[in-house]
Amino acid sequence: MLGRDVILASLVAHGTEFVFGNPGTTESPLVDNLSAYPSLSYILSLHEGVSIGAASYYAQASGRTGIVNLHVAPGLGNAIGMLYSALKANSPMIVTAGQQDTRLRLRAPLLGHDLVGMAAPVVKWSVQVEHADECADIMRRAFKIANDPPAGPVFVALPINVMEQETAIGAAPSGELFRSPGADAQAIELLAERILSANAPVIVIGDDVARARAGGAVTALAEAIGAPIWAELIHQHFGIANDHPHLRGDISYDSARIATGFGDADLVLMIGGPFFEEVWFSEGSPFPPGATILQIEESPERLARNYALTAGVVGGMLPTLTSLVEAVQERRSDAVRQAAQERCRRLGELKQAAMEVRQARLDKVRGVRPMPMALVMATLADAVPSNVVIVEEAITGSPDLTEMFKFSGPGDYFCGRGGGIGQGLPGALGVQLAIPDRPIVCISGDGSAMYSITALWTAAHHKLPITFITLSNREYRILKQNIDLYRGRFEIESDRAYAHLDLHQPHLGFVEMAAGMGIVGRQVSEPEELVEALGEALASGEPRLIDVLIEGKT
Repeated sequence: MLGRDVILASLVAHGTEFVFGNPGTTESPLVDNLSAYPSLSYILSLHEGVSIGAASYYAQASGRTGIVNLHVAPGLGNAIGMLYSALKANSPMIVTAGQQDTRLRLRAPLLGHDLVGMAAPVVKWSVQVEHADECADIMRRAFKIANDPPAGPVFVALPINVMEQETAIGAAPSGELFRSPGADAQAIELLAERILSANAPVIVIGDDVARARAGGAVTALAEAIGAPIWAELIHQHFGIANDHPHLRGDISYDSARIATGFGDADLVLMIGGPFFEEVWFSEGSPFPPGATILQIEESPERLARNYALTAGVVGGMLPTLTSLVEAVQERRSDAVRQAAQERCRRLGELKQAAMEVRQARLDKVRGVRPMPMALVMATLADAVPSNVVIVEEAITGSPDLTEMFKFSGPGDYFCGRGGGIGQGLPGALGVQLAIPDRPIVCISGDGSAMYSITALWTAAHHKLPITFITLSNREYRILKQNIDLYRGRFEIESDRAYAHLDLHQPHLGFVEMAAGMGIVGRQVSEPEELVEALGEALASGEPRLIDVLIEGKT
């Protein structure tokens, strides 16, 4: 058999459904032979970043390994930004790129470069296949490493001549690998003891809670001890229902504000994340003075990586949390139970008060035009079907979106990690392929959408029924807000206008761009128009685009 057949057979052996890609000459061995493997569907993109973004979200939504086939050095270079985002999202992926014939290595061939070195900073493992005999073992190892906690992308370079070499070593699956062991019993006892001795415990959750479907255990623990739950500042999933009375929202963007949010907490339990991803520097610790700091992770890599702990444990997320909940519930005294119930009552009151504030704010802006973000999100939240999946890159609109919509937990909501923009539109492609039986609505800022606008063509080409909504305030609003923060933090007195952050002269024509890629679009400026357009789009069974004119930052 040939090297290319081992690569493709390895994908089949590991249950691959889709190969996301943008092909070039060095990818001919794989692309030209895909038809011999009918269980593999090729999802064609017009830019490598779109392929990576779609595969990353597909991996998150399906629980399978995302597979991407890129072109040699320029193609890999185009993909690096989105590959960084996939790394931050812990998306299990194998990214391949064709490489020039190794016999040309010393002759500086066209498009030739050190692909392994290019990819290495943004993947877990970067390797080049040097002989066809290595294909099976490298692919098996790539699947394993991509899925070992914390999961993430792997890169494999495939020289064109190696793909045409003969080998007697065939593809082999990785086998059933069980990666969720229970935690050490002594560690569970220690954590339970610390938690039960706290008077003001706080829980912070990362995306691993959602991926492990451990939200039920987290909420059971929070209710048993009367703890508020905070989420990471940027999170790809909702690990628990966003209307749960204990969920306080997202932690802030610097250590001082994080500590303020924790208030008088005397114990902070961090679960399943890279805590904390700050945006701005501030002096001091994110933890209240004297607080007990606990952490639960699925890999030693994250445990105590950024902060010293009182105690930490490595174990499968769901079995560890389940054991911890049982230990806490069994050991609670009547006094601890009563104190926890009182804290639960206060958290319920805080949630109700926040809902009333939100409603008052919404009532105040209903007549404002162009429509404010809060009105747009409330209108959408009321109009979408109950089984909708939201893929969002609303950026400055995210707080309103996550307040107005109801998400029951994992699978209802997907967002980008890492801070790079342009993830929403490609991400919706991957989510739709992973969850084809639910309606997909992608909500993106106009600036973000332009980074990956060709994702619309892929949706049309593959007939993916996604409703794309662009929020057109015709500016990079998040950067204007960050300019304000920058000036304030560094005490810069300025009345200068925001430089180079407006997206007009000319205005971006999203309806026209969509039409050019085979998608029907409509621009709206009123809530009633938005509801009508959304209904039409969802009923069409086709990809559609709705461009919503919204209020900008003055």
